[in-house]
Amino acid sequence: MALKDMLFADLKQAMKDKDTVKKDIVQMVRAGVLQIEKDNKIEASDEDVMVVINKEIKKLNDVLPDFKKADRQDLIDEAEKKIAILKAYLPEQMSEDAIKELILKTVEETGAVSMKDMGKVMGAVSAQTKGRADNRLVSQLVKETLSAL
Repeated sequence: MALKDMLFADLKQAMKDKDTVKKDIVQMVRAGVLQIEKDNKIEASDEDVMVVINKEIKKLNDVLPDFKKADRQDLIDEAEKKIAILKAYLPEQMSEDAIKELILKTVEETGAVSMKDMGKVMGAVSAQTKGRADNRLVSQLVKETLSAL
């Protein structure tokens, strides 16, 4: 089942179950997907849907420190629940060790020898980890690996 269809089915189920948190977050993702379809006049692929989901997760992760600073446990719990719902639609995330292995293999293949080759390595690694790893973590690991050379 396509991710877009799964979102629609889950939206209907959330409405039946009166699960407002899930309904709201799924509607937000569907709105983002529909906007992409309208803007580009295309049928959104699973990859397009994953981009929207990752953006929503990033937004929620960005506001969590503010909620913690304001000591708003209710908002923290809601944001974490939304993140958990969204992550269920993404493929399984790569472990840090798997990312490190991939980086080392890519460094060998590209012949990277210093931090100057960061762009070359990041481009190759990002293409292989798309949707399965946080780019911030990948960037940090690539920096660490290239600095150690």
